[in-house]
Amino acid sequence: QVQLVESGGGSVQPGGSLRLSCVASTYNNINLMAWFRQAPGKEREGVAAMYFDAGGTYYANSVLGRFTISRDYAKKTLYLQMTWVTPEDTAMYYCAAGRIAGLVNTIRALRDSPYNHWGQGTQVTVSS
Repeated sequence: QVQLVESGGGSVQPGGSLRLSCVASTYNNINLMAWFRQAPGKEREGVAAMYFDAGGTYYANSVLGRFTISRDYAKKTLYLQMTWVTPEDTAMYYCAAGRIAGLVNTIRALRDSPYNHWGQGTQVTVSS
């Protein structure tokens, strides 16, 4: 089973930046990785995803242009670079991994169904 460990969360002021990391124990049977978040009283939502084989990236409209997803394949590490953060970005952020076949689009990549491995989460708090 794939183990995912997130880090990098913390407190940041509006307009600031933060980088989250997710270390995977293995890439076995994985071709898609993503970041999700869940704020108090809200549903969990997909933030950004990467399909490794195709090199595509997928973003929620709420973070498009502000967040960047990337990976270091050799280090088995997924990143989420967060810039121009707002209080609406406050949430527990989760790393997820899975394998998907066929066409990938933003809708498919940012819902729960492709992912069967989840990290424990790292808290991000944006406040002044």
